[in-house]
Amino acid sequence: MTEQPNRSYIDALCRGDKVFEEKLIKVIKLEFPNEVKVYHEAFNEKKQTKTAEAVHKLKHKISILGLENGYQTAVKYEDEIREGNYDLHKEFEAILNSMSTYLKTLE
Repeated sequence: MTEQPNRSYIDALCRGDKVFEEKLIKVIKLEFPNEVKVYHEAFNEKKQTKTAEAVHKLKHKISILGLENGYQTAVKYEDEIREGNYDLHKEFEAILNSMSTYLKTLE
């Protein structure tokens, strides 16, 4: 079964503080689309350093949404991009797509 985004890390971090939880989710939902856009632009323009930096920023949101395997993939992908290897692009895109779908369900 494919790993799915979840709230476990958010719930553990917020420990019942609904105000903090709402702020955290709001920030993630606000920043995520922009960070994905930066990643796509850098990737399409083959800007190696900028692409790796975009993956670096996104991997923290991957972790926050409980995607442990996705986080490991992002770490590896970031390192590989710095070496000019983009082989994990499709796998990374699948992670981003699952996150995007999941974020639409969060209030």
